[in-house]
Amino acid sequence: MSKLPDEAFRDTIATIDEEGHRKFIFPKKPSGKFYDYRKWVSYFLLIILVANPFLKINGNQFMMFNVLERRFNIFGFPFWPQDFYLFVISMIIGVVFVILFTVIFGRIFCGWICPQTIFLEMVFRRIEYWIEGDRGAQIRLAKQEWDGEKIRKKAIKWFIFLIISFFIANIFLAYLISSDELLKMIYEGPENHVSTLISLFIFTGVFYFIFAWFREQVCIIACPYGRLQGVLLDNKSINVAYDFVRGEKQTGRAKFNKQEDREASGKGDCIDCKQCVHVCPTGIDIRNGTQLECVNCTACIDECDSIMESVGLPKGLIRYASEDEIEKNAKFKFTTRMKGYSAVLFILIGVLAGLLFLRTDVEAVILRLPGQLFQHKGDNISNIYTFKIINKTNNDINDIHFKLVGIKGKLNVVGDQDLKVSKQGMKSGTLFIEINQYLLESDKTKLEIEVFEGNKKIETSTTNFLSPRSFD
Repeated sequence: MSKLPDEAFRDTIATIDEEGHRKFIFPKKPSGKFYDYRKWVSYFLLIILVANPFLKINGNQFMMFNVLERRFNIFGFPFWPQDFYLFVISMIIGVVFVILFTVIFGRIFCGWICPQTIFLEMVFRRIEYWIEGDRGAQIRLAKQEWDGEKIRKKAIKWFIFLIISFFIANIFLAYLISSDELLKMIYEGPENHVSTLISLFIFTGVFYFIFAWFREQVCIIACPYGRLQGVLLDNKSINVAYDFVRGEKQTGRAKFNKQEDREASGKGDCIDCKQCVHVCPTGIDIRNGTQLECVNCTACIDECDSIMESVGLPKGLIRYASEDEIEKNAKFKFTTRMKGYSAVLFILIGVLAGLLFLRTDVEAVILRLPGQLFQHKGDNISNIYTFKIINKTNNDINDIHFKLVGIKGKLNVVGDQDLKVSKQGMKSGTLFIEINQYLLESDKTKLEIEVFEGNKKIETSTTNFLSPRSFD
């Protein structure tokens, strides 16, 4: 965030050495106020993540993203392929919300809410600390020869990682194919669902690779969100930031010496202990300023506050702050850009609310059969149609019949006359419509057809009726 003359640090990343090989980071185990807050938030979100596919509202899975069948459940509301525009608007709202949040609070989403960070920092790394010890012990173990102790610790850690990855893969699969289908497959046995089992092993392998080897490189290399900061952040955005004004002062940072008066010597409050670097899960030095690798996890804030307290200096050398606050002591201001994003967000939410209100539980589509012309049947003109009725509810729909509105004619369904659609199901078929040619005023007449369940109208559909241009 400071105007440093040497910005060579931006040319390299902490996870790759000079020869391009993987360089593992061994962050110090964090502790402090913000870390405790993050633990509670993370465990709450983990419970939600695991429980979501098994919770049901009115018989609908709370969250489901069945991409193969293009069926989605969001907060218990089922979305069919015909409702895909609602799903798209929901995703756009999510993106705009994240953008607005980033403009105001920086990359806080990554440090507090992102599943990648939560699993890595609050599950896998905590297991690593439990088995291998803190930063120093992990570094020594990495350099140690492959003796019995190292093999035992690594084997236990990797086995636990594999079990957790398999568990995550099952949860992920429950979101994709529904929890009911997953439990059914488990009950019927893997030998009856070999293809699904192979998919499960693939997902397990992907998650194991990410959390055992790739790790923070997801945030640094793979995730595009960090690169968006360049266009989303400005001097008024609140980030995890180093107060370079206070930390450097006139003569810069220096080691702590309790015998000297740092204020009189002009030395900054930063004692150059590098603990903020050692605790960072992506291996950066926050004192270099805002960097795309920073996920705003607040580990450096807790560590710096602890050091400041131990040497008798004020806390907050690293804190949530904007560049204007640090450099100009300016208070937070809701800028025009923030207001613009907020307006867009509220408009999109309003549009989505309106579309959800207008959405029907039953959808009927009646279309003329492609490639078929009208037929003469005495004085009547006949057209053939296909119909599709989609039941989005959790109740069966029985005794379905159709009725022409606004014009006299005959409507006959081909085949089974006892039409019914099961819950969350679909029914398709064919029907004929006959209308006396003298009732038709043009060669293309718009028809309105009502769909009934018994005596209750459940949907109205429109279609076109073709006829000769003249009747001479």
